[in-house]
Amino acid sequence: MDWKQLWQTIVDWCASTGLKILISIVVLFISFKVINFIFKKITKNYNNSTGRKKLDKTLFKTFTYVAKVVLKTLVVVGIIGYLGIDTSGITALIASVGVAVGLAINGAVANIAGGVLLLVTRPFKDDDYIAAAGYEGTVQEIRLCNTVLLTFDNRIVYIPNGTLSTSTIINYTEKDVRRVDLTFTVTADNDLEKVKTIIKNACVCHPLALADPETTVRLAARYSDSMELVAKIWVRTDDYWTVYYDAIESVKKALDENNIAAPSNQMDVHVRN
Repeated sequence: MDWKQLWQTIVDWCASTGLKILISIVVLFISFKVINFIFKKITKNYNNSTGRKKLDKTLFKTFTYVAKVVLKTLVVVGIIGYLGIDTSGITALIASVGVAVGLAINGAVANIAGGVLLLVTRPFKDDDYIAAAGYEGTVQEIRLCNTVLLTFDNRIVYIPNGTLSTSTIINYTEKDVRRVDLTFTVTADNDLEKVKTIIKNACVCHPLALADPETTVRLAARYSDSMELVAKIWVRTDDYWTVYYDAIESVKKALDENNIAAPSNQMDVHVRN
């Protein structure tokens, strides 16, 4: 073996290809660090910005994620070209693998398509309270394949975007004002107007109940031994549950103070000899 020739080959390789690989590694490391730093600063400035944001949190997170991936991909492709590797073959290989993976994970592709559809149609955004696919909760994050909900009892629910995009979605927080509907049942021998006044006064005295639209109390149903009355209270969306429970307690106390009772369940038993 000619050691001098082998050594010269190694030296030549290090001077050409080896140096390129070293430069590529350094450039790759620095580029990724710079990209991460830039987007970290952008995210920090967005989170610290005061006043109304021109771009909501959901779209901001999506755009920054996509932009970061695209920039890093361009860096990798540029380095591959710098090393003299034919990128056309790599592109064809990636395309072939993409088709194979797409066929293998058809459900995941449907979820990704559903995520894109949700971002385009915008039926909800981060921090909205929604009901969909049999679940209710506050939207924590809209991810590529699923949407994360935080339920009222502090559970995390991951709903596939494919399912979510084709289901009925109720957005409770899209409007600033909501209506609290409460039903109360009293015995039929009570004076209707008196009961309506008592219930309405108990509802409107709540400091979070809105004066406009006005709170209303109407007779919803009349039976032989009872009456059902419905109170409709308009509130700010953020105050919904506070008013809901407070109003139930206030009306119950007001009815008790005026000796207005709810009908009791009764069973008549007839015995024949």
